Amino acid sequence: MALLTDARFVLRKVRDLRSLTPRRSRVKEKWAATRPKYPPTTLALQHFDTAYSAELGQLWPSVRVALLSERKYGALLNNFSHHDVQADLEVQGCRDFVSSADKEAQPCLQEESSCVAVRESDVGAKQQSPLPLSLNIKCVVFPRGDITRFKPARPDMHGLLGYYLMDAASVLPCLALDVQEGHSVLDLCAAPGGKTLALLQTQAIRFLCVNDASVSRTSRLRKVLHSYVPKQFLTDGNLRITSFDGTKWGEIERNSFDRVLIDVPCTTDRHSLMEDDNNIFSKSRIGERRRLPQLQLELLLAGIEAACPGGEIMYSTCTLSQIQNQSVVEQAICLSRENHGIRLEVVDLRPLTHMFKKTFHFAPSLHLGEMVIPHLAANFGPIYMCKLKRLT
Repeated sequence: MALLTDARFVLRKVRDLRSLTPRRSRVKEKWAATRPKYPPTTLALQHFDTAYSAELGQLWPSVRVALLSERKYGALLNNFSHHDVQADLEVQGCRDFVSSADKEAQPCLQEESSCVAVRESDVGAKQQSPLPLSLNIKCVVFPRGDITRFKPARPDMHGLLGYYLMDAASVLPCLALDVQEGHSVLDLCAAPGGKTLALLQTQAIRFLCVNDASVSRTSRLRKVLHSYVPKQFLTDGNLRITSFDGTKWGEIERNSFDRVLIDVPCTTDRHSLMEDDNNIFSKSRIGERRRLPQLQLELLLAGIEAACPGGEIMYSTCTLSQIQNQSVVEQAICLSRENHGIRLEVVDLRPLTHMFKKTFHFAPSLHLGEMVIPHLAANFGPIYMCKLKRLT
């Protein structure tokens, strides 16, 4: 009888998991402190419902569903790798959307090239002509509606990975930047490194300057480059990696670069809806979020100053926000002319939308720049891009 009583006592103690925890470690959970009533993802969705329903109108419900669904990735092929990963991926049903779009877009390009008139707008001249693309960039995707996931890339005999997984729409600003042989290029907000890696695939850049204000993000960027690019391409003569304040770049190096990419910090809409960690909609980051448009404007102005006359500047974000997209570009064009005497031309990116309309879903009728918007059948983006050419 005593043995049975002892057994029951032990079972009760086992069921009570607290008995397995040292008394000093037992803490009563404080719900009010540890679980906010409105987590950052909820606050982000509330904000987007208010702002984007007005900006996008009838498009917003479908974009909203896509943003809250699993995103689709592309595989940026590493031209430095000795693995023939493209053939393996094509067997799985993937295709390189860049090379396949070239053939599909020939009629569109001819149509665009027949119209070379330059018209004036409130924000500067807008160039309408065929759009040359950066060389040698390849990115494979699964067909529309296919949400198959890519397997992790494997290293080759030299330890270089065969491809880099990223939002395929993020490759578009690099393609449209038109990097050619012998160009010097500045990537002003480079981390985590996907677009930098895409630019290096051209193997045409004479000198690449890579910058990010965050030291920790720059360290991550270095690791990415060493995983994909041979050491002889990462020498001081070819590449410079810095952690300067990008808004001050106009004071550091003016009139120096043939091409400038400015992928500015933004509300990162998809991340803000899916992850509570490092979320710009956290209550502790309200001030930082409100300062974003001003920071974006200062970065774009610095990039414009860094470009040489005749050089080209690509401004890009991963948000749907008009305030962070078209409004920033409009202000930068006006302030560049008024404060620095720099005249800019807006390069028409509509040929890009014709070329890649079978892969991406583009926002209709933007008055400035182009934007990939999420769609369930092609769940890439959002990516906004606007290309400027410096005339003076």
